[in-house]
Amino acid sequence: MRGLLAAVFSLIATAVLASPEFWRSEWPDTDFSRSSVKNWGEVLSGGPPKDGIPALSGPNFLRVDDERRIKGREPVITVEIDGTEPRAYPIRYLMWHEIVNDTVGGIPVAVTFCPLCNSGLSFDRRVSGRVLTFGVSGKLRNSDMVMYDHETQSWWQQAVGEAIVGDLTGTKLKTLPTWMESWDEFKTRNPQGLVMAQPNYNRSYGRNPYEGYDSLSQPFLYNGELPPHGIPPLVRVVRVDDRAWPLSRLRDATELRESGVVLTWKAGQASALDTGTIARGKDVGSIRVTDAQGRDLPHDVMFAFAYHAFWPDGHWMLGR
Repeated sequence: MRGLLAAVFSLIATAVLASPEFWRSEWPDTDFSRSSVKNWGEVLSGGPPKDGIPALSGPNFLRVDDERRIKGREPVITVEIDGTEPRAYPIRYLMWHEIVNDTVGGIPVAVTFCPLCNSGLSFDRRVSGRVLTFGVSGKLRNSDMVMYDHETQSWWQQAVGEAIVGDLTGTKLKTLPTWMESWDEFKTRNPQGLVMAQPNYNRSYGRNPYEGYDSLSQPFLYNGELPPHGIPPLVRVVRVDDRAWPLSRLRDATELRESGVVLTWKAGQASALDTGTIARGKDVGSIRVTDAQGRDLPHDVMFAFAYHAFWPDGHWMLGR
């Protein structure tokens, strides 16, 4: 009887969570009548409440030579826009803040990192003539961060850069051609570049709160379908549009030229999601993606389960 009651209560809880009504009191200014979410059971609380993970806006920067905290193999997200000084956004800070609202060369940008998906993407924050400012909702969908904008309180799926709930549902952000590389690589290429300064928060910057995560057999708070072809859910893939190249294949080749893109791999970048100290993580290497003319292309290096969740009909570039 006790087991039956537990099952009943579990079903009731699932039914409640699978409805937007569950979130209305926390989000009174969000229009839940407009949404592309078909299965509300995919939307879960990640633990922290709205803004419990504080996004950053208008960060301060240091010159490369003035930075003393970051170790050489630590990953940074690099933003290089023509006519502006290159900027590095260290994962040691994004691990704890997940979104940085900034302006680079007159372009309002959002630099984002979802630890549970290893997804590091940068977006243009302009939508129909309006500049949006993004925060962390505290919600996850398929283990991926759900962002929100302060202006309309719409919810946005970080992995795809699209509004999924609220007034702006269906609107897509422009993804910028940024990439993740080691701090040493950024410094070598940009000796006069800028790096985001340590934020004024009491956080264990440089620590990985998800120790051992990218060695697990199952992602956190994910109940979706696992990747096909026997691909482990927590291996990294390089996503370009709706195509995904397993990182292991690129690492073995060091360069691939397929489907009109050029992918290169270089050793020297630590995994941010391995050991408790980011700088000591296993070497996952750095990836650049360009077109045939050498122009950088938007891409993501994410876990296989997240790619399959958001691109279920995507093309797996297995080289077979």
